[in-house]
Amino acid sequence: MKGIILAGGRATRLRPLTWVISKQLLPIYNKPMIYYPIETLTRAGIKDILIILAPENAGLFLNLLGTGDQFGVHFSYVIQKEPKGLGEAFILGEDFLDNDNVTMALGDNIFDEDFSKQINSFKSGGQIYVKKLDRIEEVRRLGVVEIDKNNKVLSIEEKPEHPKSMYVSTGLYTYDSRVVEIAKNLKPSARGELEISGNPSISNTFLESGELKACVFDSYWQDAGTFDSLLEAGNHMAEKEKLAKKI
Repeated sequence: MKGIILAGGRATRLRPLTWVISKQLLPIYNKPMIYYPIETLTRAGIKDILIILAPENAGLFLNLLGTGDQFGVHFSYVIQKEPKGLGEAFILGEDFLDNDNVTMALGDNIFDEDFSKQINSFKSGGQIYVKKLDRIEEVRRLGVVEIDKNNKVLSIEEKPEHPKSMYVSTGLYTYDSRVVEIAKNLKPSARGELEISGNPSISNTFLESGELKACVFDSYWQDAGTFDSLLEAGNHMAEKEKLAKKI
């Protein structure tokens, strides 16, 4: 199992903060944002990680992260000149993956969960990590996952006006080695992107062949891509750190 962290993009929703620095280098309390997806992957025992970067910020990431020695892992880097959808990450990472399975974490997703059991037990197909939300407004802006009582995936829709469930796909994905060819053959969506959810998408390709599994979790998760969610994630991690010190 190899890892990918997608940390490219322009982060226009966070301007003016992101005019001169990458979103994934902004602080979440006492750590740069990108430390959190690194921890998500390394906690699961993934030692070989590719980080996908926008060209204007590459030097800053290299100065911060280096070879990965400080984390006990090895980092590789690749430049994404223009963001063309999450699915492009697997095409950019083809040589790095070299026919291995992969878990990809989005660089702005903050998890407070150990997924090592789910990742280490993965055999083949696709695996998404799903959380139930409370507010319909939040659900409408995400990839909505319809599941049955056994957590079998029935459908996935990207940002639907009328969601079929309150479960959403978070920014963590595990796929077998076929994901590279699936991404290469995927048609761009109406937005002109290679999608990871929605239709057509990588996850839906695995769903159509009956090979997509949902791992439902209840612990903390935040997509820190807006001012409010960035602040909320920082506050959550601050409270966690303060509680740990008291204990």
